[in-house]
Amino acid sequence: MFLPLLLLLFPAFLQGQSNDGTCSPNIYTVLSELEAKVNKLENQLQGTVAFSASLLASGESTTGPFSGFTPLIYKHVVTNVGNAYSSDTGIFTAPVRGVYYFSFSGHHGSTRSMGLRLMKNGQQMVTVYNHAAGNRHETATNGMALELNPGDQVYMRLRQNTWVFDNINDHSTFK
Repeated sequence: MFLPLLLLLFPAFLQGQSNDGTCSPNIYTVLSELEAKVNKLENQLQGTVAFSASLLASGESTTGPFSGFTPLIYKHVVTNVGNAYSSDTGIFTAPVRGVYYFSFSGHHGSTRSMGLRLMKNGQQMVTVYNHAAGNRHETATNGMALELNPGDQVYMRLRQNTWVFDNINDHSTFK
């Protein structure tokens, strides 16, 4: 019973009219609208951005201390989907408007202090600081979700008179 009714109505549906003379959605219009929605979602997915980097590309070294706040450049880039992170400058530049989650870690020998700051467009967002506390290794981490507009810049700074350590184990990261 259902199939013959469907066959009767289908030609009218394609023409935009039902048997009683009222308008029904044209299937081509509906398909066109669905195609536009799929294309929009595909474009949004192409805007996927993610990066992960550690301080040193090779070897083992400390960075710091410096007399002023110093931007850190994370050279060992593991992931850079969307190419928004620059290993030349250490700056992540938002390509699209959205909410991004950043996290970072810093490793050091606790004979010296370590201070790291997550910066957005020159303004401190969140920080970690470890005081000198003996002769042991310590790691500090922090993170924050930030709402960014295209062109906003996020990067890390080393606090003045502190230092951070990294080696092939990727202890000090920015992602």
